[in-house]
Amino acid sequence: MNVRLKRAYWQLTTLALAAYLGGWEPGLGVAIAITAGQTIHFTVEGRNRRSFEVQVRAAYLGLLLIGLVPPLWIIHAAQFVGINVRLITDYCPMARMLAFAPWNRTVPLSWTLARWLIVSPPAAGSILDRMPPDSRLARSGAAPPA
Repeated sequence: MNVRLKRAYWQLTTLALAAYLGGWEPGLGVAIAITAGQTIHFTVEGRNRRSFEVQVRAAYLGLLLIGLVPPLWIIHAAQFVGINVRLITDYCPMARMLAFAPWNRTVPLSWTLARWLIVSPPAAGSILDRMPPDSRLARSGAAPPA
């Protein structure tokens, strides 16, 4: 998929969420619509609703919906921070969290893997494609190079 289109989806979502957090109530509905639209788009284009790209978007959409519950509004603020981190640094907190899921890992869960997932520097492409094999994680407890 076109990298520019992916970025445009996230930028539009960020703008809508910023407008909502700034007091424009319809902004949240716009953010939800954009996220739902890109989730559907990635599902149809990839022909796989379980792809990692779809998981990230579906999780983001789920959090937008959960944040509709009044005491949970702070989730939207956290999402706003996370999406801006993603746009500015290419580090996607949502993708890093989803990489912990057993269906997304080819290596056992360990403290070394957790440290690697959290602190490995951002890079183009999916974090799953850069996840080191088990043998590199097992060495001396040190985080492997990215």
